[in-house]
Amino acid sequence: MKKIATTLLLAALIVTGCKSNEEKEATTADTTVVDSTATEKNSFATTVENAHQKEKFAANEAVKFDIQIIFGGKERMNATFTTLTNSTQSVIEYKDGSKIVINNDKVAYSPTIANEDAVRFDAYTWNYFFLLPYKLNDPGTIWTAYDNKENDAADYLTEKLTFESGTGDAPDDWYVVYANKKTNLLEKAAYIVTLMGGKEAAEKNPHAIKYEDYKEVDGVPFATKWIFAGWSEGTGLSDQLGEATLSNIHFVKVNADTFKIGEDFKTK
Repeated sequence: MKKIATTLLLAALIVTGCKSNEEKEATTADTTVVDSTATEKNSFATTVENAHQKEKFAANEAVKFDIQIIFGGKERMNATFTTLTNSTQSVIEYKDGSKIVINNDKVAYSPTIANEDAVRFDAYTWNYFFLLPYKLNDPGTIWTAYDNKENDAADYLTEKLTFESGTGDAPDDWYVVYANKKTNLLEKAAYIVTLMGGKEAAEKNPHAIKYEDYKEVDGVPFATKWIFAGWSEGTGLSDQLGEATLSNIHFVKVNADTFKIGEDFKTK
């Protein structure tokens, strides 16, 4: 599963005031742990996946969408994503013609990409945010009970997601996932990003993404607005750091050229 570092990290790449954060929670005697690699799937994760119509989503070959990401008043990304619904391959096509092509853990990119240090981050982070409702029971996911002490805790189903060692690029990342108790749709996800800054730095400043403005495409709900914010345990979201707007979301078929790698592409 490709979890990637999350928003602040990305903010860190684009704006000065953003940082990354991370922590891995040790389980205690009164903490229920469900390893999704086991036969039995986590019920919280399954509830959220069902609300997001995972079966309908997975019945399609690929999904395509435009995304514009703003941090600190500056455009961080303006691109079109095409990704297989099983998340194994995707391509990011920037408005300037540059591309990043992802095939599982391999990443190729145009030599015209401005910030090569951010290539792997961009390759996996945004897709993971988009696909999160469909990846909650992926191999390597570990769910633990989360004691939500925020003022609006009664409005949410909340659990914590960590990962088995060796899962994806950043197995030390974690997420606190909030589902709306009325709709079971993913509404918020707190996280830390360890890919570029490491665990110690990430744990100092967790962040969160809020999913808003859901719209249905062929019976599948998609959030068309993401809000990035600071986050702390017990109080939840704080100051807004950035936002993303998603548009033109639609299911597509792919062909031999969809994930084609140019002869001059670099790898990372």
